[in-house]
Amino acid sequence: MADFGRVAVLMGGISAEREVSLMSGRAVLAALEAAGVEAFAFDPAQRSICDLRGERADRAFIALHGRQGEDGTVQGALEMLGIPYTGSGVAASALAMDKMRTKMVWIAGGIPTPTWEAVGPGVDADALCARLGLPLVIKPAREGSTLGLTRVERAADVAAACDRALAHDRLVIAESFIAGREYTAGFVGEEPLPLVRIEAPGGNYDYHSKYFSDETRYHCPCGLPPEREREIQAITMRAAALLGCEGWGRADLIVREDGSVQFLEMNTSPGMTGHSLVPMAAREAGYDFGRLVLRILEGARAR
Repeated sequence: MADFGRVAVLMGGISAEREVSLMSGRAVLAALEAAGVEAFAFDPAQRSICDLRGERADRAFIALHGRQGEDGTVQGALEMLGIPYTGSGVAASALAMDKMRTKMVWIAGGIPTPTWEAVGPGVDADALCARLGLPLVIKPAREGSTLGLTRVERAADVAAACDRALAHDRLVIAESFIAGREYTAGFVGEEPLPLVRIEAPGGNYDYHSKYFSDETRYHCPCGLPPEREREIQAITMRAAALLGCEGWGRADLIVREDGSVQFLEMNTSPGMTGHSLVPMAAREAGYDFGRLVLRILEGARAR
């Protein structure tokens, strides 16, 4: 095993996903300790990131989710401290966190993604629904884990959905709802992982269904024909490359009944909990949780 030195596992943080981040971080910390790595927990919500100097951290495993963890801010601080870290760099982290600008890059690069518009208070709901169709999805542009997301069935519900999203972010987008089956496509380094098909209660894969429900079903192998799965994996790697992502990550996507695909978003610091999808896909690829954690840590580098 490589000598990783003293590893800080960054967990918790101040985002709305703090609870899940703590779950991810504890699982990662336990796996590193079981592998004999000298690792310790570090919560940026409770201590200054500059304290990592005094802790003599040689590397950082980022198990933070959401703002000030997945959006390039912590990555930039670690670069200033000269500490190698896992996952994508500053620019790619910031870009992937912003669903609106991610869509702009993907559309320019030929990655299929739902039609969208930026919306805000006073939006003409009837005109919006005429352009995007119903149902549509309204969500914060820079929030994760479906927080603040609403599926809108009637024009009369657009204003309330915008208000709900605005409570999380001043930048809000509406996008056409894509009917089909939901999948997630992870990768570690340059290796795409098997796809996971998600079957949530009532088709609503919300925050509770993602992290706490035992009713959500996951299928890996995903059931797609092998050739089609490989095609989607290839598109996923191209979608990640367009954003500049590296190290590891996970794309969320919909496969329609006709087999066409629509990419929804890219996650640069995915969950590592008991309900998380990258560990599930990694198991299908032959990596147990401990080996997955070490593979991700091996990708930590100075920038």
